[in-house]
Amino acid sequence: MPKKVIIVDDSKAVVATAELALEEMINTNQIEFVSYLNPMQLLEALQNGSETFDLLISDVNMPQLNGLELAKAIKSDDRYKTKPIIILTTEGSNEMKMAGKEIGVTGWMVKPFSDEKLVKTLKMLLGI
Repeated sequence: MPKKVIIVDDSKAVVATAELALEEMINTNQIEFVSYLNPMQLLEALQNGSETFDLLISDVNMPQLNGLELAKAIKSDDRYKTKPIIILTTEGSNEMKMAGKEIGVTGWMVKPFSDEKLVKTLKMLLGI
């Protein structure tokens, strides 16, 4: 059974780049890859139970809801408290990283990211 990985980023280019980086994991059925461009749509789907995930990758700077607000809302739900969330962003400040850590974010990757690092991180967090 593949692990479900969701990426939420308002940039189609970043979503496509991540999907390309994870192509082998997708093609070998290790992961199911789902993307959202709108964080509010993802949050609503998680809250109403129509969506779930094993690992979430989120941008920070998005319209309507930033990635840290999204992570905080998700982590406040008992169903997702222990699920790993990776922040994938251009933001690299220690203040932002500390805010993420306090919320319960698992990891922080700064764009542009390395394909190898993304794959390695996912494999480690998902136990693949």
